[in-house]
Amino acid sequence: MTTVAAVQMISTPDVAENIASATRLVGQAAARGATLVSLPEYWPIMGMSDSDKVAHAEAPGAGPIQACMAACAREHGIWLIGGTLPLVSPDAGRVMNTTLVYDPQGRPVQRYDKIHLFGFTKGSESYDEARTIVPGEAVAAFEAPFGRVGLSVCYDLRFPELYRAMGECALIVVTAAFTHTTGLAHWEVLLRARAIENQCYVLASAQGGTHQNGRRTFGHSMLIDPWGEVKAVLDEGEGIVSGTLDAAFLAGVRESLPALKHRKL
Repeated sequence: MTTVAAVQMISTPDVAENIASATRLVGQAAARGATLVSLPEYWPIMGMSDSDKVAHAEAPGAGPIQACMAACAREHGIWLIGGTLPLVSPDAGRVMNTTLVYDPQGRPVQRYDKIHLFGFTKGSESYDEARTIVPGEAVAAFEAPFGRVGLSVCYDLRFPELYRAMGECALIVVTAAFTHTTGLAHWEVLLRARAIENQCYVLASAQGGTHQNGRRTFGHSMLIDPWGEVKAVLDEGEGIVSGTLDAAFLAGVRESLPALKHRKL
């Protein structure tokens, strides 16, 4: 059995404040026995405007946000999936929205730049990530002691072909800042669908509450098993969701319903 955990936050415009919160929450997850922990999308900064994150973009391997993640992984001896942080991009006015993975020695072992950029307009509510983010191009996964882990971010959840391209994973991680509007309608059903169709565990780490900029994120960080059952969930507010990955259960699901072997495309 492997214990994993998702951190749920209500990030602010203050990077130092968010670093302190993330450090504390990762420590709590490790104290529960988690050997893999995920932070949510935008954990280091939820600015008063979307462009605020550009000023905090870090170069790869340098800066306080990356130093925090490396130190947390090393201190607790865990695999840490660092939600997303802003990294510099070729466009000075935009950033890469990047997930970094650290091993238990605090070494960076994988990078995923969010491919699908959220766009949504309904009444007075409107979002267009492409104004401040450059999309990534490559699917990413890494090998953990318990198996392959696929990486995705928020809006990626709506594109099942991305998950097929990861290969057969034991765990898919989704880091997110789903809006309350779209989350209420689609978050859980999409997460469960990704678990069921890929016959693997899904760990979702989300922002969950009303932020200083007025945006309300849906929360509901959760762990879902390969049969599509929600094993743990945190509705809203700051906190931790944790649970175990059972390799025997995963193998049993794939043996009794060999859908992955029956694929034609």
